[in-house]
Amino acid sequence: MTTTTSPALSVPVPHRAERAVRPARTHRERPSLWGTLILLVGAAYCLFPVLWVVMASTKSASELFSTFTLAPSTHLPENVVDLSQYRGGIYWRWMANTALYAGVGGLASVVVSAMAGYGLAKFQFRGKKAVFNVILAGVLVPGVVLAIPQYLLLAQVGLTNTYWSVLLPSVISPYGIYLARIYAAASVPDDVLEAARTDGAREGRIFTSIAVPMMVPGLVTIFLFQFVAIWNNFMLPYIMLGDDRLFPITVGLSGLLNQGASQPAMYTSVITGALLSIVPLAALFLTLQRFWQVDLAAGAVKA
Repeated sequence: MTTTTSPALSVPVPHRAERAVRPARTHRERPSLWGTLILLVGAAYCLFPVLWVVMASTKSASELFSTFTLAPSTHLPENVVDLSQYRGGIYWRWMANTALYAGVGGLASVVVSAMAGYGLAKFQFRGKKAVFNVILAGVLVPGVVLAIPQYLLLAQVGLTNTYWSVLLPSVISPYGIYLARIYAAASVPDDVLEAARTDGAREGRIFTSIAVPMMVPGLVTIFLFQFVAIWNNFMLPYIMLGDDRLFPITVGLSGLLNQGASQPAMYTSVITGALLSIVPLAALFLTLQRFWQVDLAAGAVKA
């Protein structure tokens, strides 16, 4: 290091050009006040209806229409009993039907989406781009538009007013196939697949033993999206089903709501039923969120 000496003190002084540059102080970015306010307003907008349903389900019919407050009451157990006794407990049959439609339909959709997405991501074949473009177009088509054509097709084979009329249209999910294709391309390395093929593994074994475990977080996301979509679906079962014993919870509560025009006491049963229908969705999200946490931790370790 080149130094100069001061004649008075004879102390070596570093050359100006070679002096160590002090690191600049990093200022911690403060969160935007407007951004925080917008997020709080959005959260309140989404959570207020849920809070109102929770509080309204604790009130009797007279309390529900006499005052509009968020103060809870003590009639929730009575409302649950009244709802359970309505027509011999048909509400719980609607709940079981909804769980069947959403659970079986969601699992079947995950299987189809995983196979289709993996094939589109890892195999080359003629017309691959055209097939993927058709799937993207299917993502843009609302399900309500397809309800009437699906009803006409299933009516030709005599499957309307059956469980199959709701399950079969739920198996194919263009959005699920699209997500599976994107996730398979990003999470399943080609080198691993080539190594497995070199060792003599067949394509089916490679898919089930290697690709699927790597795609689990993405498949869980697809299952949740499809499960919630089927659970909240109204138009398709409303068109397909005529027997109220096959109704899901959405169509069943709609019928109770229509009866509330002549029997105002039914409104408390509708609100209580809506509250109970939220519980399985919340439990499912809390149970499956660990798959996302594991995936994020694995990505941080790999990085």
